[in-house]
Amino acid sequence: MPNNTNIPEKAFDWYDEYAHDGMDRRTFMKKLTGLVALGYSMSVLTSALLPNYALAEQVSFNDSDIKASYENFPSPQGHGEGRGYLVTPNNSTNNMPVVLVIHENRGLNPYVKDVARRLAKAGFIAFAPDALFPLGGYPGNDDEGRAMQKTLDKDKIQNDFVAAANFLKSHPRSNGKLGAIGFCFGGYIVNYLAAIDSNLIDAGVPFYGTPATKALRKNIKAPLMIQLGELDERVNASWAEYEADLKANNVEYVMHMYTNAKHGFHNDSTGRYDKENAELAWSRSLAFFNKKLVLNNT
Repeated sequence: MPNNTNIPEKAFDWYDEYAHDGMDRRTFMKKLTGLVALGYSMSVLTSALLPNYALAEQVSFNDSDIKASYENFPSPQGHGEGRGYLVTPNNSTNNMPVVLVIHENRGLNPYVKDVARRLAKAGFIAFAPDALFPLGGYPGNDDEGRAMQKTLDKDKIQNDFVAAANFLKSHPRSNGKLGAIGFCFGGYIVNYLAAIDSNLIDAGVPFYGTPATKALRKNIKAPLMIQLGELDERVNASWAEYEADLKANNVEYVMHMYTNAKHGFHNDSTGRYDKENAELAWSRSLAFFNKKLVLNNT
């Protein structure tokens, strides 16, 4: 991974603002150019801030323990039809736990596909839908993917993920227990799925995602494991109110705040990646899903 120890923290803040529509690319690059004038290398800055997906493959798509394919599913309340990346363990049998994997605000990029493979390697059937399928799918780079996702109707996107959750839950080898894990926008969608239908998911792990609208939160019944980075001020600003609502509605939850971790700390394709915290968060996520989704553990 790029060494980000000498890069000013404000550069990561600019990238977060740029990646979440608070700053256009021209302004972002102009700010980085200002750092170059102070002696920082543009190549070092961009290699730390922008994704390099060659770094994110922890489980090869050729791994003999898993099988990956693309599957379409009906989404009548969304865009009519959706598509996702389905990964199953090769030793899969009936009555297996299933986990929906939800990408960031830029489509189904290689990092998120690798997360699905990691889950299958750990014994789960994983399905990662691509919100950009109505537009031809993830285009191969995050900037274009982010711009594409902005053009889609938010309500239809949400309905596509509800449809994907139902599709996965009814998989022939599913035990009927559905987990959901997501990152950034995907973290929001995990919170949304828990809130839009009390019976839809059985466990949710939102990584640095904002909550569903306040009016929906009373519906949450699924246990949640909230994963937050200490330096992620934008998302963390919503936590106090969300926690108050979870407590008021007697929702089972745990929140982990990861010391000195940035927004996106689990994404191992950029300099925001924090290996120690990411591995801890991942091990906690797997343990949570094993506890909540495996039938002999319930």
